Amino acid sequence: MSEILRLEKVSKAFGGVTAVNEVSFALEEGEIVGLIGPNGAGKTTLVNLITGVHPLSGGRVVFAGQDVSRQKPYEAARRGLARTFQIVQPFPEMTVVENVAAGALFGGGLRTRQAASEEARRELAFVGLDHVADTPAASLTLPNRKRLELAKSLAMRPKVLLLDEVNAGLNAAEIDGALELIRKIAKRGITIVIIEHLMKVVLSISQRILVLHHGELIAGGPPREVLEDERVIEAYLGAKFAARIKAEGMHA
Repeated sequence: MSEILRLEKVSKAFGGVTAVNEVSFALEEGEIVGLIGPNGAGKTTLVNLITGVHPLSGGRVVFAGQDVSRQKPYEAARRGLARTFQIVQPFPEMTVVENVAAGALFGGGLRTRQAASEEARRELAFVGLDHVADTPAASLTLPNRKRLELAKSLAMRPKVLLLDEVNAGLNAAEIDGALELIRKIAKRGITIVIIEHLMKVVLSISQRILVLHHGELIAGGPPREVLEDERVIEAYLGAKFAARIKAEGMHA
């Protein structure tokens, strides 16, 4: 495996408040990495910094060997840095396939509507939504809206996919389906960073876990190692939960 993304002392301040403070880590091609931490730890802000939504206050973002610290969101998308959003908002008047085709056209670099539409249908089949391709996006259930968001991201032909709370609002069976799909995406060689509050989900899918607290990276490494880190237990997991997970023998 070779390195695809590196953060070097990335920081962001909003006024006098430091939201992300000198965060450094690297991602390898094809990895699934969990990003966890309490509410307000800076997880979504970090994704916004990586994808150019917010300008950096300090540090560097290096993607595929290139310094992309000053990129705009559309440039990030075209380079192969895709992300999903916590609150899924498809274009409601457009059909499901038109939503995905928009991602293929504007992020995936396809030049014609026909090529974008063909790509969109391929990705809809991949995520299991080909049967609703021609229905309005507004008619989809929450689990299917989340799958639509994934299809839209995949149509942008990403090298790295940042998933922000992709399982929020789903029941246990729907979460199992979403995780199966995420594993299928990783098998395509796409590097995945998954922001997730459900620890069992993080442990079941992540090869490595990064932990943010008050905007700082306080731990990183294999799931078992991170679970046993005293700083992580104190800041996020709590001793009882950490002991229970350990007793259940959860493995990534």
